[in-house]
Amino acid sequence: MPLKPLLVSALATLGAASPLYHRAANETFVFTNANGLNFTQMNTTLPNVTIFATGGTIAGSDSSSTATTGYTAGAVGILTLIDAVPSMLDVANVAGVQVSNVASEDVTSDILLSMSKEITRVVCNDPTMAGAVITHGTDTLEESAFFMDATVNCGKPVVIVGAMRPSTVVSADGPFNLLEAVTVAASPKARDRGAMVVMNDRIASAYYPTGKVAIDVANMTAIPRVAILFSYEDMHNDTLYNAIESGAEGIVIAGAGAGGVTTSFNYAIEDAINRLEIPVVQSMRTVNGDVPLSDVSSDTATHIASGYLNPQKSRVLLGLLLAEGKNITEIAEVFALGTDA
Repeated sequence: MPLKPLLVSALATLGAASPLYHRAANETFVFTNANGLNFTQMNTTLPNVTIFATGGTIAGSDSSSTATTGYTAGAVGILTLIDAVPSMLDVANVAGVQVSNVASEDVTSDILLSMSKEITRVVCNDPTMAGAVITHGTDTLEESAFFMDATVNCGKPVVIVGAMRPSTVVSADGPFNLLEAVTVAASPKARDRGAMVVMNDRIASAYYPTGKVAIDVANMTAIPRVAILFSYEDMHNDTLYNAIESGAEGIVIAGAGAGGVTTSFNYAIEDAINRLEIPVVQSMRTVNGDVPLSDVSSDTATHIASGYLNPQKSRVLLGLLLAEGKNITEIAEVFALGTDA
């Protein structure tokens, strides 16, 4: 759901403000708020934005200024990223929090759960904060964005941003992406739009298109393990049972077509549902499309259709619903909000 007019409008404010003070690279922070966030400047005429850094290509580094492959992801700290974009301070007062510094494949449910709670604590519950930005690797960015959309529900913008080229390359796209992300997070027009992804001059919604849910993670301590299994010809049933025996409390199938699996594997799914009480969500391995309930429903078990959610997003949602303690019937009702009949 592109929202480019919002970005254009927000970027139009660049240069309009005149910060009182910019922090030099060798200086200490000029302001620490009541939540312990350290700001590189404090101009009371500007909104406040906190950047939560997780790593990724946007924080990538290499000894060569022309290396766009083979670099080390998550090598540059948040303050270096902030200092590389001084014009950001014409848009907002910025605080940086180093959550992790890893390639996005190593972002875990524990990291996301902790970060969601922290955003709620220091951004949502602070009336002086306009919004949050999360710097993230692109490989799993959509999953983290979806998680934040479901779990940060205060109306303030949470903007996830990444880059396709590391920070040390001459053509690095991260700095301008970060500038745009902060600009969107600082804009009043970004409120009540859920989590958003900002890259390459575009704004996209983290949750598409219907059936959005709001989940309170305040009392959650962990997200149960959910496995994704890929459907293929001659699919073997033991992949399902092995996943469950290894600790998966929920299963998502990246099904062929509209969630399809072999006849034999379908029997195994129904056994897992009925005998083992494991929820199984049938999604699609195709890039686009949806899984309507009518394509996977059965009179002998509570099959769950993913609707428009791909396997990655289905896994995130199923894990959160399991963490809430929902049973198979209740989980099916939530997924049904985003499915066709």
